[in-house]
Amino acid sequence: MSRIEQRFAELREQNRAALIPYVTAGDPEPGATVPLMHALVEAGADLIELGVPFSDPMADGPVIQKACERALRFGTGLRDVLAMVAEFRKRDTTTPVVLMGYLNPVERMGYDTFAETAKAAGLDGLLTVDLPPEESEDVVDLLEQSAIDPIFLIAPTTSEARIDHVARAARGFVYYVSLKGVTGSQSLDVSALAERLERLRRHTGLPLGVGFGIRDAETAAQVARVADAVVVGSAIVRLAEEHDGDGAGYARAAAAVVGEMRRAMDAARSPGAAATV
Repeated sequence: MSRIEQRFAELREQNRAALIPYVTAGDPEPGATVPLMHALVEAGADLIELGVPFSDPMADGPVIQKACERALRFGTGLRDVLAMVAEFRKRDTTTPVVLMGYLNPVERMGYDTFAETAKAAGLDGLLTVDLPPEESEDVVDLLEQSAIDPIFLIAPTTSEARIDHVARAARGFVYYVSLKGVTGSQSLDVSALAERLERLRRHTGLPLGVGFGIRDAETAAQVARVADAVVVGSAIVRLAEEHDGDGAGYARAAAAVVGEMRRAMDAARSPGAAATV
């Protein structure tokens, strides 16, 4: 059982939804990332989604685009990000870490080299936004040989046939993009989300994580009632801009947001909580 499978199994027994914060590696400066990851876990994060800085992040809104630009000022690349994962593993051997980014840096490193390096670093999952599941077989095979879960996105516009394809290729969990748009945009219709997740569960037994549009603890709690995991990115990453050059301040502020979300999510799943969305 992978670390991701193990974590979701534990949470299922506790009737809790996973809280998965996203942060951009190397933002606001490279030395801040590993302490930030530890701070998020201590505040209640169940998995960490670590963004690989990229110059053209097509799925990301302005908040994460700016974070990538700040990280790239320091030359933060994929090898640096994997080194951060390895450093994180020196203290934390149980929290799953998923890289989220784009295919170009992985292709540049080479799939074999990436898989070997990522396995040695202790990586648990890889989500590449622009890797179509229909073209992923070779990559998925390499990842699985290295015990790394390939994670795929499903959007509101994804067809039933494509959902089946994703369900066959994915491991760990499926990431449902709750909005038509980029990260940090619009507001979330939780009732419509609940209906869509029920449809997705007909295609896969994997946990369903929901991201894009989760702005605060209240929204996180609403999503936690219907999803297996809540992924929050822009609401955390925007704090890095407020604390540019102050990694410790960013970690404290991000941990406070994660802690508030964790408490709200747990309350939403408690036996006496209202079942409506």
